Amino acid sequence: MEKIKITFLGTSSSIPTRKRNHSAILLSYKNENILIDCGEGTQRQFSIADLSPTKLTKILITHWHGDHILGLPGLCQTLAMNGYSKTLEIYGPKKTRTYLSLLKQLIKIHLRTSVEEISSGKFFENSDFYLESLPMKHGTPTLAYSFIVKDKLRLDKDKIKKLKLPNSPLLKKLQNGEGIIIGDKKIRAKEVSYMEKGRKITFVLDTLINDNAVKLAKNSDLLICESSFSKKEEKLAEEYLHLTAEQSATIAKKAKVKSLILTHLSRRYDRNPEPILEEAKKIFKNTSLAKDFDVIEL
Repeated sequence: MEKIKITFLGTSSSIPTRKRNHSAILLSYKNENILIDCGEGTQRQFSIADLSPTKLTKILITHWHGDHILGLPGLCQTLAMNGYSKTLEIYGPKKTRTYLSLLKQLIKIHLRTSVEEISSGKFFENSDFYLESLPMKHGTPTLAYSFIVKDKLRLDKDKIKKLKLPNSPLLKKLQNGEGIIIGDKKIRAKEVSYMEKGRKITFVLDTLINDNAVKLAKNSDLLICESSFSKKEEKLAEEYLHLTAEQSATIAKKAKVKSLILTHLSRRYDRNPEPILEEAKKIFKNTSLAKDFDVIEL
């Protein structure tokens, strides 16, 4: 099974701290390297994490607030100066095309990009995985995203070996679910195969609590969710259109996810983020807090 690797390049909220940079999360799977948001300083975070930004394939923008996009000019300039030869696919909410065009004009970036403005539903798919989005509530066009690896039919190597099946196009037929005939014996695909369950990771960043967050995160293996405030600051969270730790955990519980990682922490919790974690764990036990440069594999 191919691993999905998540690298937290920035886990702060609107103001960075010594420990936490602005929002940026890198998802790596096979040849795909997908960046979710690009806060100020993200290209430096790549360097500290010993990762090459030139391997990027896609950028998913949740919304156009500064702490989620101010790293784009520098990152794009770095890519251009390092001879980035691919077409960088950029997805985001309404006005993404306009805003990115203005950024490129402002700093004279010569970088080949493909920009798509999306709203809800599936917006990318290949044979391995697909991407979905749903709108959130944050006072400006805002999206949350899911990355879904498809279920795959896998051949049981021991059974293949036991039947002494040759390494030939016949194996491809079995993997496609077709039966084959060897001599006078018919072999059905289900006799020598098993279904490898796919995986789902959902990213819910800045938003008020809403039904779409639960809908998008439904049955995720991992939910990565913002947690800017504690329950005692619920009115402040509502005023600034953000989630409390308790609300993030409630989304996880309702969506029946397997695990929850909290990110986008306010600087007020920089020295001691434990109250945020404890609050969430009261609702959803399998919760952890992200730190800059944490790496998760699943």
